[in-house]
Amino acid sequence: METTGDHDWIKSCALPDHTELQERTLKTDQDIVIGERCRIDYGLFGNDVVVCEFSKINGNIVASGDARIDNWCEINGDVVVEEDAYLGEGVKIQGKLVVKGDLDIGDNVQIERGFEAKGWISIRNPMPVIIYIVMYLVAVLGIEKEEELSSVLEKLFGDDEAPSATPLMIPGGAVLNMQTFSVPEKMAVGAGCRLHGNIRAGSIAVREETTIFGSLHARDGASVARGTAVHGDIQSDGDVTIEQEVHILGNVSCKRLTLHEDARVDGVIRAPGGMKIERRTA
Repeated sequence: METTGDHDWIKSCALPDHTELQERTLKTDQDIVIGERCRIDYGLFGNDVVVCEFSKINGNIVASGDARIDNWCEINGDVVVEEDAYLGEGVKIQGKLVVKGDLDIGDNVQIERGFEAKGWISIRNPMPVIIYIVMYLVAVLGIEKEEELSSVLEKLFGDDEAPSATPLMIPGGAVLNMQTFSVPEKMAVGAGCRLHGNIRAGSIAVREETTIFGSLHARDGASVARGTAVHGDIQSDGDVTIEQEVHILGNVSCKRLTLHEDARVDGVIRAPGGMKIERRTA
């Protein structure tokens, strides 16, 4: 199977419903897919956990399913895997590795505090993670042809409700720490999430009943769905929509603003292109 060189289909960021950043761990019940050359300054807790090449995770990885860590990644913590683990060439784990299932391990892998594997151990270079991700998305999203990936992902990152089994996807080149959550293009945050840090993205869509302890900075536009609280500012060069029962504890600055009459903005509103007030339906 061939893949495009720049992997357009993983340029957007998606956080499933009920994702939480808890005590330096990004936690979800869904699978986690981390793009290449990311820097994440906290741990990951998910079902299957997939990390593409040249990424650095400054925390533990805990996978209730499989874990696939691609070539030349560095994990500054422990890796605990309930099922099978696949480590590519040059992977460095500063902590210990615990695998309840089988272990496939590539060349020049370093594990500082030793490893424990209950199943078979194979010393070979596993399938490249980027090819695995294509196969994974084709299977999970029910796609028959790889060419359909882009259109399906566009729907995922649109305003429509995302399917509950959508994986947590961090695009290549993302920088995540306790102060900033920065991704290059679109970002979709699910319902019932709890996040810390200032979010920076091309566009941002936040679904219902989410709490963000930080500001939203969007180049193109942003939307905040019902019952969400943002403990910071919203800044955008495009249009912003704030729905019913949203609470913005800071300022709102954008081109045009659509604001529901039952929303609350504690700070100053700047919208040179105009502001539209939406009334509650009868």
